[in-house]
Amino acid sequence: MANIVAIVGRPNVGKSTLYNRMVERRDAIVDNQSGVTRDRHYGTAEWTGYQFTVVDTGGYVTGSEDKFEGAIREQVEIALEEATVIFFVVDVFAGVNGLDKDFAQVLRSTKKPVFLVANKADTTERVHMSGEFYTLGMGEVFAVSAMNGSGTGELLDETVKHFKEDIPDKNDIPRIAIVGRPNVGKSSFINTLLDQKRNIVTDEAGTTRDTTDALYKAYGKEFILTDTAGIRKKSKIKENIEFYSVLRAIKAIENSDVCVVVLDAERGLESQDLNIIFQAQKYKKGLMIMVNKWDLIEKDSNTAKKYQDELYEKLAPNTYIPVVFTSVINKQRIFKVIEKAIKIFENRKQKVPTSALNEKLLKEIERYPPPAVRGKFIKIKYITQLPTYTPTFAFFCNYPKHIKIPYERFLENQIRKNFDFEGVPIKAVFRKK
Repeated sequence: MANIVAIVGRPNVGKSTLYNRMVERRDAIVDNQSGVTRDRHYGTAEWTGYQFTVVDTGGYVTGSEDKFEGAIREQVEIALEEATVIFFVVDVFAGVNGLDKDFAQVLRSTKKPVFLVANKADTTERVHMSGEFYTLGMGEVFAVSAMNGSGTGELLDETVKHFKEDIPDKNDIPRIAIVGRPNVGKSSFINTLLDQKRNIVTDEAGTTRDTTDALYKAYGKEFILTDTAGIRKKSKIKENIEFYSVLRAIKAIENSDVCVVVLDAERGLESQDLNIIFQAQKYKKGLMIMVNKWDLIEKDSNTAKKYQDELYEKLAPNTYIPVVFTSVINKQRIFKVIEKAIKIFENRKQKVPTSALNEKLLKEIERYPPPAVRGKFIKIKYITQLPTYTPTFAFFCNYPKHIKIPYERFLENQIRKNFDFEGVPIKAVFRKK
């Protein structure tokens, strides 16, 4: 299950600073991930071995005379429904505010764990001042300084106690999530699949509203399909459609083996699509892109290749993600999407024999050895695939710390060149021989 921490609170209490502290800085809390979204409202953090998504509900207070009754309330309600844990952020320096009391009233109704985070407590005096917030009746007050990080460790230690364990599903049936922006054809795609097979074995309601998991058998294939098509009906507020749909996609991604990211051929790859793709990569899921409404594009013999090249330019260096061009309305290449997704699932489980790895890769490494660093010549002697849930390869060498990212990418490319890991993120690690 996806673990999501939602940061809520009135404007100007430091929600975004706390968010940045958790997802961007290179310290014990974070795993830095560049380019998740342009507006930085969604990110991935890590604490004591738990990886989780952080959502900043700030930045949406526009176009409403009554800030709380408007966009904020909608954001909080969505966060309450979707999050594993809520951080309710208040400002120690400003003290208890009327809007804080309104927030507390709403948050008391949730059954989710709520942590009252008294921010800007960057001096001993301000830590003592945080005691005022006990009057909100929200339980323990966590005095922190998002700016310098003090108190955040204790907060996160308590937070992860409420997380669900991320235990890989041992089932051999592929779990395929259909994700993407509203109105790209997700519903039509799923309905077309339903019409083609007509033998749903089970139809099980998902853990949250508007999502269903269904076990399908079609053309000799069996798979569980996660439908996130209902996300566009959730909210009439434009900003919150994206907010909600990304949260829904994050949950669907983490519970899946393979993510099919559906694009509208006319609109192409947009920032929300990139966000979904980067989240799937972060969680080490299989990935493919389905370009729908291909029938609406004027084509010549080179159109598909040109379109794919432009996609890969935006995704670089992640060009391992396959692209399938479809027209759901014309039932064109619909089942090719499912076949490709199942193949990616099989690629993800693939274990390459150590002998084959060394036979193929050591020759390439000999032709193009790692660059020397300060007169030290790096020798890679041995390669093996580690027994991990997603494909990870260990390269044993004399100076593992001196191998740079460009050479790491070269090695990943050689693995892909010699073995079929299409659609699967892979990782190279370097160890002392």
